[in-house]
Amino acid sequence: MKAVLFETFQEAPKLVTVPDPVPDAHGVVLKVAATGVCRSDWHGWMGHDSDIELPHVPGHELAGEVAAVGKDVRNWKIGDKVTVPFICGCGSCSECHAGQQQVCLHQEQPGFTHWGSFAEYVPIHQADLNLVALPEGMGFDTAASLGCRFATSFRAVIDQGKVRAGQWVAVHGCGGVGLSAVMIAAAAGANVIGVDLDPVKLALAKEIGAVAAIDGHEADVPGAIREITRGGAHVSLDALGHPVTMTNSILCLRPRGKHVQVGLMLGEHAAPQVPMPKIVGQEIELLGSHGMQAHRYGAMLDMVASGKLDPARLVGERISLAEAPAALMAMDSFRSVGATVITRF
Repeated sequence: MKAVLFETFQEAPKLVTVPDPVPDAHGVVLKVAATGVCRSDWHGWMGHDSDIELPHVPGHELAGEVAAVGKDVRNWKIGDKVTVPFICGCGSCSECHAGQQQVCLHQEQPGFTHWGSFAEYVPIHQADLNLVALPEGMGFDTAASLGCRFATSFRAVIDQGKVRAGQWVAVHGCGGVGLSAVMIAAAAGANVIGVDLDPVKLALAKEIGAVAAIDGHEADVPGAIREITRGGAHVSLDALGHPVTMTNSILCLRPRGKHVQVGLMLGEHAAPQVPMPKIVGQEIELLGSHGMQAHRYGAMLDMVASGKLDPARLVGERISLAEAPAALMAMDSFRSVGATVITRF
């Protein structure tokens, strides 16, 4: 099969031919129909993820058809159209037994713990636990954006932030994760403020539900949010993963507000300073959010089916597998609007 592979961190990946994967007993092999290019893939290519062993094929946001089935798989057959969370549970640890596969103690992540979806085929482990059937009529390009960006945002807003109608929600960083969070929070009835450096992304945030947009170049972003909200946001998300956006997210909250850290803080940003006097003095909650379980996809897909959510609007450029190396290496420039998706193999 064709695949994008890198043999050294931070050196240009290449389009190569490698052997087709085979399913393990509880797994399947998917024929990839679409896969997103995500900043997490860039972090992996940079060498920020200790799970990656070289040589490596990245890619973790995917949708496709079941092409081969392991002997112990019960719920899936060849030809089924599916997607998968980027965190796959093992099914046997205490967290999986509690239904918290997103923090599985022995989790598998395509594109990190094993070769991923920048390829014609990708293996998925524990298929009965981790696969999600695609709704009738959903395009593969839209489905590919669900597994990381959209599902991650859904859990961050709905399950972790517990956003309610009428609350003020600030979203710092309007890339794929941030724009998804804006749409989801607005659908939940919140008043959403988008923050970004790019006026194009801010305009899109307002198109999909934000009631206000703030240029991140502004000297006092937290102050601007507190002024708009008359006291501070109830919930604020750092959807980028940077010390500046994290700090702004915490400082923009009203007393007893919730900060949700969604963007990864890796490399030189792995141990940022936090404004502890604000956190202690105003009883701020700090929450992490890391993916979403397959069994929670139903709630999200029901909102898509009802028209309350439209993830297709957040799909940006569609590219070929041959164009993926350049797109991956450019992820730190934040030029793309919406999710870049590989749709031609």
